[in-house]
Formats: sequence, structure tokens, C-alpha cells
Amino acid sequence: MANTQAMTTSFMAQLLTGTHNFGVAPVRGSTAADTFKAALYFASATINASTTAYSATNEVTGTGYTAGGNTVTNANVPASTNTSATAGVAYWTASASIVYSTVTIATAFDSVLIYNSTQGNAAVSVHTFGSQTITAGTFTLTMPSNTTSSALLRLATT
Repeated sequence: MANTQAMTTSFMAQLLTGTHNFGVAPVRGSTAADTFKAALYFASATINASTTAYSATNEVTGTGYTAGGNTVTNANVPASTNTSATAGVAYWTASASIVYSTVTIATAFDSVLIYNSTQGNAAVSVHTFGSQTITAGTFTLTMPSNTTSSALLRLATT
């Protein structure tokens, strides 16, 4: 068992059906962006590109941690740019770090699942990091710059 960093396969297909709305000016019927959450998983879990939805199975447990994880602050509008006549990049990053405050998680964890709680807990992406434990502290996932080369989610054409 191992967690593997990936944009989930189901998410990529759902983009083509308009399932996910990261924006603040939605085109579909809703008037608000979807709510995205970030759940932490034990190092012994197996979440990867084939993960289709949030599940509490192998999600971390501990003092101060809420099942389902934390809400992702989403104030960045998805953006895109053309890098040439035939290639482009679309990108999005959460607008604030994801912070788990005053938590104790004694068993090693090494990944976070970003998922869309508005759309049936549909999985978006898995991000891995070095194995961690924490005792009565704050665990922070610092977001990368929201740019074509470093955004949390990037789709590119060539």
C-alpha cells in the first residue's frame, strides 16, 4: 500500500461534463463556487489516481482532527494562458494554506485528498509529502504560487 500523488482520473473526465466549479463567477445553474475540502490520510492508505471519492477509510484520526478534513479557501479564479499557437495551460491553486490547528495525530500520515464536497465528495487530486506525526500542534499545508508553472492543479496542452 502506498499513496501516490496524482490528479484523479475521475476528476479529469468530470471536467468535461462541468461537474466541478472552482470559479467565483459560475456558468452553470448554481450561483456559488463549489466547496472543496482537504482530508489527511495515513501513510498506510492507498489513495491515488484511481480514487473516485472521499472516504473515511484510512483517513487520519486524532484529537482536534475533524473527519472529512478542512474546507479549502477558494478565492482564486481558475486561469489559463496560451503558451504558443498550439499549447496552453489552465491552472488553479487554493488561495490560502490549509491549516489543521491543535491536532494530535500519532500514526504516520503522508497525503491529502482534495475533494469536492458539493458534488458528492468527488475526488480531485492526491498530494503527498514526507511522513508526519504531530502532537498538540499545528500542521500547515502551504500552497504553491498560482502560476502556470507551479499551481496546485495544472492542465496543459501541447
